[in-house]
Amino acid sequence: MFHLVVTACLAADPSICAERLLPTPGTLTEAACIAGAEARIAAWIALHPDLAPGDWRCRPTGDLPYLDLTEIAPKVLVHPGQSEPVSVENGGDIANLGVVLGDSVAVIDPGGSRAIGERLYAAIRRITDKPITHVILTHMHPDHIYGAEVFAEAGAKIIGHRNLPSGIERREAAWAESIPLQAGALAMLGTRAIPPHRTIAAPEKIDLGGATLRLTPEATAHTDNDLTVFHLESATLFTGDLVFAGLTPSLDGSLTGWLSWLEQAPSPLPHRIVPGHGPVEMEWNSGTAPLRAYLTALADQTQAAIQAGEAMSDAATHVGADQQDGWKGFAEINARNAIAAFKELEWE
Repeated sequence: MFHLVVTACLAADPSICAERLLPTPGTLTEAACIAGAEARIAAWIALHPDLAPGDWRCRPTGDLPYLDLTEIAPKVLVHPGQSEPVSVENGGDIANLGVVLGDSVAVIDPGGSRAIGERLYAAIRRITDKPITHVILTHMHPDHIYGAEVFAEAGAKIIGHRNLPSGIERREAAWAESIPLQAGALAMLGTRAIPPHRTIAAPEKIDLGGATLRLTPEATAHTDNDLTVFHLESATLFTGDLVFAGLTPSLDGSLTGWLSWLEQAPSPLPHRIVPGHGPVEMEWNSGTAPLRAYLTALADQTQAAIQAGEAMSDAATHVGADQQDGWKGFAEINARNAIAAFKELEWE
């Protein structure tokens, strides 16, 4: 199988260039890849007007850079993200990304940049040439969704919570400025957020042929567009960022809603959970315990600050601060969480 790779440079700064993989539905011979290359590059550049194309080539699958995948159950694989804040060093590769194999393939979160999505695509293609039919976005945050365009070009349907499009739309302009500053312009070259092809408002099942996924849109918790994915055959639950480990959790939805979700163990109880950040598999009770402890402390200390008549700015300097052990990126993220918690709980 051959794949079109083009060198793309920022039109505003031609010194910033990277090779971009342009996938296509189906498999290509080298001759077919070459024959359609110019037209495909022109169509892609039309969607990325900030880029200028350079040389191109058709490469076999084995020559493509790829992500590591760990098999945690039969036909269930996970790429372990670096459980830390986004930085130039990690290039936005901080989220756990899932792959489920059946007669077709589903991806659960395609990563934090186009480059990461391309490497995930290449990793899948090293394993199977079966069609990649579904990409499921567990929520709106860039480290989970920015690789989706790669898979849309490969023919996959992008699926998310019914609130996902509005969540992306409200934040997309800010992300376009902030994320390249955090991850680096080179790492984010050619990256853009795309809306899902389809959204869901109620649980539904996806049959991949030999693998079944149950998708559940959750009530507002980590965000207002959280979606969990349960692989029935292995009883593996992909929680997205409803579960964090290692990286300080970020509150972008409802603190009380998040605690409510955590207080009710899933039914049936999964054999393993895959958190959005942290080890690629954990047991439910022990895996969620540190998160429950942190969020409970955040709620209790915020309520105490409100009852004491503290101003929000003062509360943000100390609420949750005693919970920092074991959490990376704590100081900045916790301060934002304290403000979000104060805004929510002061009206209760």
